[in-house]
Amino acid sequence: MPDREAVIDLRSDTVTKPCAGMLAAMAGARVGDDQYGEDIETNLLQDEVAQLLGKERALWLPSGTMANQVALKTATQPGDDVIVAMQSHAVWHETGGSAANAGVQFSEIGGQGWFGVDAFDAAIKPKNHHIFPPTTMVQVEQTHNRCGGTLCPPEVAQEICQLAKERNIFSYMDGARLWNAAVASGRTVADLAAPFDAVMVSFSKGLGAPGGSMLVGDNEFIERAVRFRRMFGGAMRQTGYYAATARFALSQNMARLTDDHANAKALAAHLAECPQLTLNPNGVQTNIVVFELKTDAMRAGDLVRAAKAHDVLINALGRNTVRLVTHKDVSRADCDHAADQIIKILSHQPIPNAA
Repeated sequence: MPDREAVIDLRSDTVTKPCAGMLAAMAGARVGDDQYGEDIETNLLQDEVAQLLGKERALWLPSGTMANQVALKTATQPGDDVIVAMQSHAVWHETGGSAANAGVQFSEIGGQGWFGVDAFDAAIKPKNHHIFPPTTMVQVEQTHNRCGGTLCPPEVAQEICQLAKERNIFSYMDGARLWNAAVASGRTVADLAAPFDAVMVSFSKGLGAPGGSMLVGDNEFIERAVRFRRMFGGAMRQTGYYAATARFALSQNMARLTDDHANAKALAAHLAECPQLTLNPNGVQTNIVVFELKTDAMRAGDLVRAAKAHDVLINALGRNTVRLVTHKDVSRADCDHAADQIIKILSHQPIPNAA
């Protein structure tokens, strides 16, 4: 038996396939029509996740992006201002949906995937101003995708949410990878979610379910969100097949996230040996590795194509920026081999400042 996969897919932690146990859970799901509140597995999952995150109620949605969009539509008004970290998912990876659906604008602040309370305070725009759009929501992305799976420190998130409460600003966590943040920080998901008015979590990232996300908050917020879920086309029927996989993932795949984090750190340490790229392996906190190609090296898109020819799948985040994500379907041997292939490809490129 080979010690690694023939094709190593490091594009995202969403590319995983269900294991036999997850497929069995799906096959045995007790389903009904979720729009009538009759899907047993979905009801159980919603109750479980609400309790797990310490909130009153949870609502299943097909994707994290839809959950983010529904949250914006529920908690803001058109023309409002939403404060987010630089390079946030809401700005870069939702195809302008926030402007089209909720009609909001974003103010990007901070760096390395998060911002402090002073920066947040300085960015708040007052309500009832004749010129400024009112700031009505602040978002924290936990962990931050484009900045390499970085964590917003829990104590900073607490300060941000406290100030938001004082200023009557809705606090929201895009917690698509909250599971990774909890494992990396040693905190429970309830601890990390506690300061926020509402939280989104995803089951297809890290945990390895085939789909589904959850929006969690108080009863009033979720009741309003139900309407917008339907408006956006997210009110489905027998969602219990997805819910069953998520329940399996929560019980079986949380603890093993430490393996993904260890593999990402090892992958980063290996890649950091390559002089054609810039990467600080000590900055890798969870399961995402982001590096920059140096000026004289090939462009990110060229590297993606070359790596694919060597059976290694990776993503370009920009002209010189590359992202790799570890997950349950890649091993340490896979990561070592992928790093070797990337270094071999880049080694044929000119080294910056070489004599």
